[in-house]
Amino acid sequence: MEITATELKSRFGKYLDISRVEPVIVDKTGRKTAVLISYEEYKRLTELEDAYWAQKAIGAEQEGYIGTDKSLAFLKENNA
Repeated sequence: MEITATELKSRFGKYLDISRVEPVIVDKTGRKTAVLISYEEYKRLTELEDAYWAQKAIGAEQEGYIGTDKSLAFLKENNA
């Protein structure tokens, strides 16, 4: 669902309710500027993002990345 910022301002409660079942895209001056989503959807998306970055970190470690602390320690030891 797409609405204008003015419409959102006028009927905020209504669009909060709608956002519980579908995203509400807010258009301001002809540009899509925001999306109102439910808290449950927000949590789901952040959990997906966390899982994605966790997999990237595991892959980096398997390829030999040793981490920031060990990298800095190595640089200090070999730069003295």
